Amino acid sequence: MIHIDKNTVQETLIIPLYARRLCAEVYPDMLYDAEAERLIANLDYDFSEKGKLMHTKAGLFGALEVAQRHYDITCEVESYLAAHPEACVVNLGCGLDTTFRRVDNGHCTGYNLDLPDVINVRNALLPAGEREYNIACDLNDFSWMQRIGFDEQKGAVFFAAGVFYYFKTEQVVALLSAMAKAFPGGKIVFDACNKIGAKMMTKTWLKEAGITDVGAYFSLSNAAKALSGICDSIETVTAKGYMNGYRRIDRRFGTFNRVMAGFGDAVIKMQIVRIDFRL
Repeated sequence: MIHIDKNTVQETLIIPLYARRLCAEVYPDMLYDAEAERLIANLDYDFSEKGKLMHTKAGLFGALEVAQRHYDITCEVESYLAAHPEACVVNLGCGLDTTFRRVDNGHCTGYNLDLPDVINVRNALLPAGEREYNIACDLNDFSWMQRIGFDEQKGAVFFAAGVFYYFKTEQVVALLSAMAKAFPGGKIVFDACNKIGAKMMTKTWLKEAGITDVGAYFSLSNAAKALSGICDSIETVTAKGYMNGYRRIDRRFGTFNRVMAGFGDAVIKMQIVRIDFRL
């Protein structure tokens, strides 16, 4: 059993992991992750408080959000791999996510990056497999880029799920600019929302991270306008709705979830952003 202390970096693993387990239970046709149950069973952590919150109507919608985000990002990664089957697949802020194992085509190489405390837990529960590496680093220290076995002919696709909300705007801009220069022909996809959405999150997981004033932290309303000009090495910036942009929340999920999904995409600009780096 791996012990997880409250109010630590390691605790950031808990919400997305529990949401994946809940998805498998409640929305198995949207996201079925058998690994989530095993991982939770191997963590020494009191899930009771978060479990109560997640089983509310709002909490179940949150689980549906996780399922949609996973699907959206998987679509983008698989699309890139279809054209670049031997690419690097890089998970920024990986936690205990298993996306690489789901998209692995037998030819690509996976890199899972997170802070040392998180990677320690990952190494114990999800040791790197064939063509896979778990790398402890601070994403804001760009030396991690030298550890990616990048080949311009093979390409690289990066993704960050639920990560950039914890970064200040200037940190994200600097990171994206450095990546665009270091990985020509690559692509990154990540989720974002506007300032209204970020303020709503201060009542939940951002509060647990000690973030109360979100003004300096990363948020987006118009991704193309905000990010297209930050670096000459960026070719295109596009965005789709997080909840309904890749597959729709239909009548099966009830009126509450359909209204919330529409509100999320339209009002708080929940979006999946895709940036293609110039070759």
